[in-house]
Amino acid sequence: MFSLPDSYVWDFWFADDGDRYHLFFLYASKALQDPDARHHRASVGHAVSGDLVGWKRVEDALVRSDAPAFDDLATWTGSVVRDDAGVWHMFYTGATLTAAGNVQSIGVATSEDLLTWRKSPANPILRADARWYETIADGHWHDEAFRDPFVYRQQDGTWRMLVTARAGHGQVDDRGVIATATSPDLVEWTLLPPLSQPGAGFGQLEVLNTATVDGRSVLFFSCLAPELASTRRETGSRGGVWAVVADRDGEWDPRQAHQVTGDDLYVGRVVVDRAGEPAFFAFRNAGPEGGFVGGITDPMPVRVIDGRVVAGERALDAVPVAR
Repeated sequence: MFSLPDSYVWDFWFADDGDRYHLFFLYASKALQDPDARHHRASVGHAVSGDLVGWKRVEDALVRSDAPAFDDLATWTGSVVRDDAGVWHMFYTGATLTAAGNVQSIGVATSEDLLTWRKSPANPILRADARWYETIADGHWHDEAFRDPFVYRQQDGTWRMLVTARAGHGQVDDRGVIATATSPDLVEWTLLPPLSQPGAGFGQLEVLNTATVDGRSVLFFSCLAPELASTRRETGSRGGVWAVVADRDGEWDPRQAHQVTGDDLYVGRVVVDRAGEPAFFAFRNAGPEGGFVGGITDPMPVRVIDGRVVAGERALDAVPVAR
């Protein structure tokens, strides 16, 4: 497990340079005393590992910018990819406080070595567009949710970004959608209408990310119980990590999402280990008595069983699945 004795550690993402795994994580000092205050003090830390178990902390990756800036409150969750020239791109969330509330947008930093990062002067590169997405001006949510960029390469060579956002219409507690943008080169981005519609049962789909598990395309996201729509809360659903296995057309429908963990774990991600096997990670969220814990788990086995994602000890005993 990766943790820091003097800091809260929560959201995280990975990069693999072929030799070492790089863990990027949000952290804030425990001197705050209140774990909920960590979100407005978040910086992006960095650790490296050869086996996904033993981690060595190195210099931080990103900190907030001086005001005024789109990320002058905090730097939040993102993802890292490498372009064809070998340059690494970290897409991340910038948060700023306005008179109306917390506004989030997407920025990018680049690096030659995954250690020294330079923010783009063009930041922010994407903002919520009121044609498709709810903004702070709508006044229906506690912030302008447009964060957690996850970038991956599509089969045709273009790049796609998934973003946590809310639709500008629908039942207020059920507006969570998968925002998306595409790019030919990781530089010029085109924001598009969402890949999903409101009404899936979530106020927001946090930290969207994809992985291939047992030959199936899986979309992971997280949602805490207070952000579940009333329709899901009434069924007894709790907060935690959720997953959707793609249908025959390769599309993910959040209405078909199922829980992978309870609220003890949050932000599920999958990394392929050196043996070629998928490994599931999450951060420790709620303890037995409900308080925040923090720290990132060791790798856990993950499988797709009868169309559902199973992670952790249960996956070890699962019936093998034909690949």
